[in-house]
Amino acid sequence: MQRRKRDPEGTRLAILEAAGSLLAKDGPEGLSVSQVAQLAGVNRGTAYQHFPTREQLLEATTAWMSERLRVAVFGGGNPEKGEMPNAQDVAEHMAEFAMENPELGRVWLFEVLSSNRPASDPFWNEYRAHFERFAQSDMAQPGIDAEVHSVMMLISTFLWPVFARAHARTAKERQAMAKRFSSEMLRLSLHGTMRPEKFPELNARITKQVGTAPAKKRSK
Repeated sequence: MQRRKRDPEGTRLAILEAAGSLLAKDGPEGLSVSQVAQLAGVNRGTAYQHFPTREQLLEATTAWMSERLRVAVFGGGNPEKGEMPNAQDVAEHMAEFAMENPELGRVWLFEVLSSNRPASDPFWNEYRAHFERFAQSDMAQPGIDAEVHSVMMLISTFLWPVFARAHARTAKERQAMAKRFSSEMLRLSLHGTMRPEKFPELNARITKQVGTAPAKKRSK
C-alpha cells in the first residue's frame, strides 16, 4: 500500500479553513482544536502539533482571514511604500469581500479591534498605513485622525452586510447592495476626507450617480 505523501502546509491550510468555518458559525467561544481537527479530517494529534493551544489556533486563523482580506482588497505581494492604491478599488473590493464573507469578516473585525496588538494584523497594518499616507498627502483635507477614520470605515463595512443580506436574496442583489455601500462611502469620503479638486473623475462620477439616483419616498 502506497503511503500518503506528507503535506504539512496543506494540512495547516485545511485546519485553518475548518477553524474559519467554525468561527463563522459559533464565534471564538465555540472554537476548539479537537472540533477543528474533526472538521478538517485530520488526526487530532496532528492538529495539536500545528496548534498546541486554542489561543494559538485562534491567532493563526485570524491572521489567515486577515491575509485573505488583504489580498482581496490590495492584491498580492508586498505593498510599495508611497504608492497610493485607487480609492474606488479599495472601497469596492472591501465591500464585496464583506458581503460575501459576512461572518468571517465580523469575527476578524472583533478580534482585531479587541486586540492590544492590532499592528500585527496584516490587513489592519496595510489599511491604516494606506490611510496614514493619504492623510499626510496634499489630496486629503487637513486634520484627519487616520486611526479613528480607519476604525469607522471598517465597522461600517463589516456591519452593512447584516442589513443588506436581510434585503437581498440573490448573489446579484447582494452585489448591488455592495455597490450601493461603496458608492456612498466614496461620496462621503469625497466630501469629508478628500479634496474633490484632486479627484475630478471620481467627483464627476459621484455627482452623476447622485443626480440619477431614484428618489426615496418619504413616509407621511
